[in-house]
Amino acid sequence: MKAIALISGGLDSTLAAKLIQDLGLELICLNTKSPFCLCDRHTSSGCLHSAALVAKKLGQRLISINVTAEFFEIVKHPKHGYGSNLNPCLDCRILLFKKAKELMQREGASFVITGEVLGQRPMSQHRQALKIIEQESGLEGLVLRPLSAKLLPETIPEKEGWVSREKLLNFSGRTRRPQMALAKNFEIKDYPCSAGGCLLTDPGFSQRMKDLLKYEELNLNNVELLKLGRHFRISSAAKLVVGRDEGENQRLANLAKAGDYLFMPKDIAGPTALGRGVFDEGLINFSCRLTSRYCDLDGKSTADIVYKKIIDAGTVPEGDCPCIKALPIEERKLISLRI
Repeated sequence: MKAIALISGGLDSTLAAKLIQDLGLELICLNTKSPFCLCDRHTSSGCLHSAALVAKKLGQRLISINVTAEFFEIVKHPKHGYGSNLNPCLDCRILLFKKAKELMQREGASFVITGEVLGQRPMSQHRQALKIIEQESGLEGLVLRPLSAKLLPETIPEKEGWVSREKLLNFSGRTRRPQMALAKNFEIKDYPCSAGGCLLTDPGFSQRMKDLLKYEELNLNNVELLKLGRHFRISSAAKLVVGRDEGENQRLANLAKAGDYLFMPKDIAGPTALGRGVFDEGLINFSCRLTSRYCDLDGKSTADIVYKKIIDAGTVPEGDCPCIKALPIEERKLISLRI
């Protein structure tokens, strides 16, 4: 008997998989990759890194599916709407379960298990939401939630005797204490992705996403850009992103595409700013002044800002570049432009 285990790399999905594995079932671990994942932000692979560690510890195979393109469409037009910010939680879960069903059929597995806990997430883990997700993904009766199973209707795996209901649990609510106790019993000592989540639940990030949607600029590079710096909508066709530290400055330069502009201070400490969109001479001057606003002027009234137009993505032009002596813009003038 085989089951598809949805693995985020977090504690709940790890415990659910371990619980079912200990009942003697074979697992195939599934992780879906999205640019909005907050899990394990110190690695470029995000939650896939943590999920891979979990699968390795369980001794099970991991399959990763990138759902970015499909998820972008969901963000633009969620059937079940948004949460408190721009998070389409129900539609996200339905997409994930559809991918699990496809994998289940391809791999000859019989059902799906998840680490969901009844009542833990207000939008997607109440009884009605769980029912909707199963129905619309085509997995009705085939989703086993081991951590809360005793509080939920009996599933097909339980009715058929594939899994003993007596071995399952009755966790509910937002407290983490039962999971922590179970982790101790399983000798799971580190909780990868313990502070994970979704960027679309963050008010600031959601505001930037709304700006992308308004100007029809939703693509992967632009979403990665949203994770960095201070953002300013300086015209209907252009925006400027100003780095906040050396690491962000470098990442902005790496994300620059052909046609973008980079603005940098000359001979003093300050940010790199990335301009994207349609720039004329007026916007170039304005961007230099905005960049100057965040430079270490050390008592000076102006900063020399050089700017470069990117010809090839990932390649910063070398040699002499135009330089503008820029008077910093007053903070009060930036309030209406900041996203």
